[in-house]
Amino acid sequence: MNYASIKQYDIANGIGVRVSLFVSGCTHHCKGCFNREAWDFKYGKPFTKDIENEIIKYLEPNYIKGLSLLGGEPFEENNVKVLLPFIKRIKDIYPNKDIWAYSGYLFEELLEKKISKELLKYVDVLVDGKFVIKLKDPSLPFRGSSNQRIIDVKNSFKKGSIIFHPKMRKA
Repeated sequence: MNYASIKQYDIANGIGVRVSLFVSGCTHHCKGCFNREAWDFKYGKPFTKDIENEIIKYLEPNYIKGLSLLGGEPFEENNVKVLLPFIKRIKDIYPNKDIWAYSGYLFEELLEKKISKELLKYVDVLVDGKFVIKLKDPSLPFRGSSNQRIIDVKNSFKKGSIIFHPKMRKA
């Protein structure tokens, strides 16, 4: 897996101060995407153990709330294979840090793929749905278009239905 960039301090992609990892590779190709260069799976740099360790170090301070996974598309199969052991490692080291993930796939679609569902088990909040330029709304927190949902993944698994994040309105 390659990654496009890492933001050590990010307040735009989840609640609180976060570390954000932008992975490379996306097959959605949403019109108006803000990160088109990351569609290419070969874009950026290789995601190595040294990069993993760097992100883990960035997560250490108490004021860092958690990690956000963006793209590209974190739930592309090649990316999930790399991210899954990494996210497990983060949860082992920092069980109180939350994980946000952004995906063009819907929550329901991710549940259909065994490997994606496994990664979802470690995600606290999922922002799902493709970016739709006709529904773009800069006033919406943590998402680009009104069709995208902010899902409380842990509670959705417990209840067996989609539960929206309690601090966010649906649209």
